[in-house]
Amino acid sequence: MPQTPPLIERKQRAARDRIVRAAGELFAERGFADVSVSDIAERAEVGRTTFFRHFGDKQEVVFAREQSLLEALTAEHLGEVDPGDRSARSAVAALQPLVLRLCAHVTEDPEDFARHERLVAASTELRGRSAAKAQLVAERLSALLVDGGWDEPTARFAGQIALACSATARASSGRPERLVDDTRAAFERALTLGADPT
Repeated sequence: MPQTPPLIERKQRAARDRIVRAAGELFAERGFADVSVSDIAERAEVGRTTFFRHFGDKQEVVFAREQSLLEALTAEHLGEVDPGDRSARSAVAALQPLVLRLCAHVTEDPEDFARHERLVAASTELRGRSAAKAQLVAERLSALLVDGGWDEPTARFAGQIALACSATARASSGRPERLVDDTRAAFERALTLGADPT
């Protein structure tokens, strides 16, 4: 039976969830630029201090889901891989199932995913933050490969290829229900690069 977190932890989690929900509502109503931290705190019925205990700035609220994914990545491991093959191709192939699981996770709520994508697309500031967050994901993927025995240059290369596959899929259709399949297709194309066509 799972253990219930202590009361203070549950209250902190509830406050964080209210902040994320309030920010999402306000951004949808007014747009990102026209919402302040004070607006979010007021809607979430928390003080500014509580807001800043959970988030460094309002941009971080937009990426709350991505932050939880980054944290989850630290607990991830690569599936079964050929212990003798440490090629770039095998590194990219090793990351594919993990990236597909991440894509499935971020699109569990298709409306939330689409709303997030529209919000980020409408703001230069958020697009920059999104690119920085994506690089953190690529670094975590690379670290998993290094832990799995690949050399660092190969791991970095594969992490960037995995990131490109995901970004290509997001840009291709932009439809949440297609993200996993489009990412899988991008990986399949990447894994056939340089292969003998015969």
